Amino acid sequence: MKKQRCFIDLLSGWPVVFLLGLMATLWPNGSTAHPMPNSVVLLTIHGDRIDAEVQIPLSELQAAWGHAVNDSANGLVARVGPQLRDYLMKHIRPQSPDGRDWTVSVGALSVLETQNPINGMYRELVAQIRLVPPVGASSPEEAVRRFIFRYDVVLHQVVTHKILVSVRQDWARGQVSDEPPMQVGVIELDIINNRIPPLVVSLEAGSTWDGFRAMVQLGIRHISEGTDHLLFLLVLLLPAPLLVTGGPDRRLSWGEFGGIRYSFRRILMIVSAFTLGHSLTLLLGALGWIRLPGQPVEVLIALSILVSAVHAFRPLFSGRTAVSREAWVAAGFGLVHGLAFAGTLINLHLDAGPMALSILGFNLGIELMQVGIITLIIPWLLLLSQTPYYGGLRRTGAVLAGVAAIAWVIERLSGEPNAVTWVVEQMARQAWWLLGGLALLTLIGWWRLQQVKQLPFS
Repeated sequence: MKKQRCFIDLLSGWPVVFLLGLMATLWPNGSTAHPMPNSVVLLTIHGDRIDAEVQIPLSELQAAWGHAVNDSANGLVARVGPQLRDYLMKHIRPQSPDGRDWTVSVGALSVLETQNPINGMYRELVAQIRLVPPVGASSPEEAVRRFIFRYDVVLHQVVTHKILVSVRQDWARGQVSDEPPMQVGVIELDIINNRIPPLVVSLEAGSTWDGFRAMVQLGIRHISEGTDHLLFLLVLLLPAPLLVTGGPDRRLSWGEFGGIRYSFRRILMIVSAFTLGHSLTLLLGALGWIRLPGQPVEVLIALSILVSAVHAFRPLFSGRTAVSREAWVAAGFGLVHGLAFAGTLINLHLDAGPMALSILGFNLGIELMQVGIITLIIPWLLLLSQTPYYGGLRRTGAVLAGVAAIAWVIERLSGEPNAVTWVVEQMARQAWWLLGGLALLTLIGWWRLQQVKQLPFS
């Protein structure tokens, strides 16, 4: 018994945990993408309806429906689309708790086709379904949270089939689409009673505050995980404490520390201009008044980092209007970054009320994160810029940011990841260590500066 306990202790020890973790890390990703012959129903909860995305393996659908739908995806929707819609509407029947039927409509149909190295070709039907509760005693907000989901697509013939039902997005509960779906149940055959029981869906009540708070958190997370946005902001602030030397007849360069008042004025103007720029296009983009393809926007963001890196290495503007020109450039690049921010909200497909609150909350989250970063970084930059070390840090940071920007441009034009962007992402995960290094360098620089000041004739 003692030997058995020791063996169990060994199995639960850290070496086994380490090895299992290593195996999980190194295991080919393709094995985790093994397609399952089950259907998936992803629910998006709105205030007065539910939009569902239904994913059905065509091999299972063919066995249940009797039509040859798994031979080829080409032209399938055009060939049997009306019959497919009739079939789905016949087998999807949500009801209110009092037994009244909901209105069901089938929207877009498409076929997803993937090649798996183990199972070969895998095809599934993706159907967009709208479920609308009847007008009754309960409010629409309550009705979409409590209902009986009668669904037997495929399962009415293929008894081994299962339907996994999950909530993909529930704004009022603070669940947005970038989070993993929350499973609410499985529909399968009750073998003992030989019947298909309906799934009783009972979701927790939501609130406007929960939805707004989730969008603030989403804005914070979007900036904290957006390495390119973070790098642009940091490179923009890198030369902010410094004066510009040179002029019409001499090459421009960054000079000495310009003073606290001068530095704060430049930082305030740059950050305010960037905020106004991205807030404007975030609003217009989220409302659908401006829409650009994602790839050009992402390339422009990378180019904005490159221009900021060049400016951090050597000033692009001089004279009395230099600060205002910087602010205009920051506002212009802010317009580009705002379009990328808007893409996040557009993908949520929210109604007008939640969208208005989401724009406000998401932007507030972005600003809170920006203020937090500036609060953590700027004091060290202000102190370090008064030491001889700052020139090297600024030039090194500008060059590295420029290399990262060029790598992002190549990646976003080609669609292929490269080693440089991978390294940048890995470094971004060590942000707290980088901040600690900046603080340590600042302290060493100030200590050396005080040593020099104490020397005779200094």
